[in-house]
Amino acid sequence: MRTDLVSEPGTADRPNEDFAGVGLPACGQGGCVILLDGVTPPPYAPGCSHPVPWFTAKLGGALTELTVSHRDLTLAEILGRAISQTSKAHLTACDLSHPRTPQATVVLVRWSAETVEYLVLSDSALLLRAPDGTVTPVLDDRLARLPRGALASADVVDAELRNKEGGFFTAAADPEVVRYAVTGSVPRAGVRSLVALTDGAARWTEKFHEGDWTALFDLVAKEGTRALVDRVRELELADREERAFLGRSKTHDDATAVHVEL
Repeated sequence: MRTDLVSEPGTADRPNEDFAGVGLPACGQGGCVILLDGVTPPPYAPGCSHPVPWFTAKLGGALTELTVSHRDLTLAEILGRAISQTSKAHLTACDLSHPRTPQATVVLVRWSAETVEYLVLSDSALLLRAPDGTVTPVLDDRLARLPRGALASADVVDAELRNKEGGFFTAAADPEVVRYAVTGSVPRAGVRSLVALTDGAARWTEKFHEGDWTALFDLVAKEGTRALVDRVRELELADREERAFLGRSKTHDDATAVHVEL
């Protein structure tokens, strides 16, 4: 197995809210990838004393331990347990019912000699490459399918769409959210390599339209994850004035990419 990982904050004056890890079980069989993109809260108080990086570190640590050591659990069960563990860590001091309690998007991948299992929740992306070079994206596209106008107001999003039926879902405080994750498995022989991306790194395809998912995978495979993030930063800088592609989005977002050759 060969891995390549890069994670970079959007700006130097703010901590990186992403989390990424690659795990190998002690038995030496298989492995896993954990990728989280913390959701930046608005300036008003989110009802929690813990910052988003605290949350992604806690949730990511729990996911890593559970994914590596509990092969008897499904990825959905692992995410549910990890959310519960993380919620208990700040339940007494924070309002976990607040729609802006710390939360994150999730990509989980676990493989053995026989299968590759996956789970995707919200707008991070997973790409699977077959031995013949075909790239299959695994996406939770609920957020992308919402009308742009519905997302214009943070208050409306929080009241009507965030972690609600008809809206979109993230890993926050309620373990029941795992019911909405995109899950599945494929034979190990059908996957040669994979790429996991937070939306900050996926901008190359999703926002700037520099190439499709196959072209993005080719770039990462040939030049590395660092090259992908560098290209995204160049595109962001080029568009920061006209904002033809960025629109109302922040100029720079945390960007994380993981490439694994199985």
